[in-house]
Amino acid sequence: MNSKLCKDLGIEFPLFAFSHCRDVVAAVTKAGGMGVLGATNLSGEELEIELNWIDSQVKGLPYGVDLIVPNNFVGKGEDLTDEQMLEKIPQSHKDFANSILEKHGIKVDPDELESDRVNHLRFGKNMTPEGASESLRVAFNHPIKMIVNALGMPPKEMVDMAKERNVLVGALVGAKKHAINQVNAGVDVLIVAGGEAGGHCGEVSTMVLIPEVYNAVKDMKNVSILAAGGIATGSQMAAAMAMGAAGAWCGSVWLTTTEAETNPIVKEKMIAASSADTVRSKSRTGKYSRQLRSPWTDEWENSDQVQPLPSPVQPLVAEPALRKLDKLSQAGNQKAIELSTYWVGQCVGLMNEVKSAGEVVQDFKEDFIEAYDRLNTTLEDV
Repeated sequence: MNSKLCKDLGIEFPLFAFSHCRDVVAAVTKAGGMGVLGATNLSGEELEIELNWIDSQVKGLPYGVDLIVPNNFVGKGEDLTDEQMLEKIPQSHKDFANSILEKHGIKVDPDELESDRVNHLRFGKNMTPEGASESLRVAFNHPIKMIVNALGMPPKEMVDMAKERNVLVGALVGAKKHAINQVNAGVDVLIVAGGEAGGHCGEVSTMVLIPEVYNAVKDMKNVSILAAGGIATGSQMAAAMAMGAAGAWCGSVWLTTTEAETNPIVKEKMIAASSADTVRSKSRTGKYSRQLRSPWTDEWENSDQVQPLPSPVQPLVAEPALRKLDKLSQAGNQKAIELSTYWVGQCVGLMNEVKSAGEVVQDFKEDFIEAYDRLNTTLEDV
């Protein structure tokens, strides 16, 4: 496609795939789009392994890395030990999470869940400047073409390291004012995520947010916009580009692909779900994120006992229970199947069959061309 962003990155088609699964990242890159690996939960050593594998698969084709380095979180600047971080979790929240499982017939072993909390401390450590620095050093030791910060302003170290290496800096935004701040901070690519998006998202819809941000930043500098939030088809991508986007950033649509890391049981639930079967909730990370609705999310949303904690403490409450549900659901436990959930956008209603990631890219291309032709035909008839 003839666009500055495609030329800058060396890609054929401006479809960006955010995924925690290296197989999806490599498959999308090889199909002409650009895969971006979500590295939030990976240690430096684990990230090195993943990126080495991607390098071996894509053989010089472009890909990126996505990190979460928020501006505000519990424990910022305190240099907390693991024990001190775990002490931030009120017993009331542990009890509430356990009560949801027990209410739905799931036997709870508090020691098992406590052990898994320790394993999940990596999420919080990666949010710290020290954790981010380790991830950045590893990422920039590989031939990445874009580095993305998923929450808040990218740290100066990220921007400086990227500029030195001619790597584009991306940032997710959900409001016009945030977009303006990001451009002033030196960001090259704004990933403008509407409230339909899976994972962390704001309230404004993609249809409104894309032109709002485009009009706000078009005269500031040469920055590209990627449309995100509820996009699962090439025609949606074409519509977003008509409003000023240079391409699309998608996460949810890859969750039902053959390569995806998604729990197979949750994948089946997504295939069967409608666009109304998601909820925007703080119950998983402490920040609003869109998830597949289940009795687990309903219990948190309707509770008058506890409210979700700030990040990264809330994940230490939720993730051990949700991982237990994943294991039990895959073993055939019907109650666990009902409770199981994962992040996904409202486009889940358009994700109706399992395909390979490469097939999804091809579908996007074909649907994009059809949408473009429809619009051209309409103009020709005027």
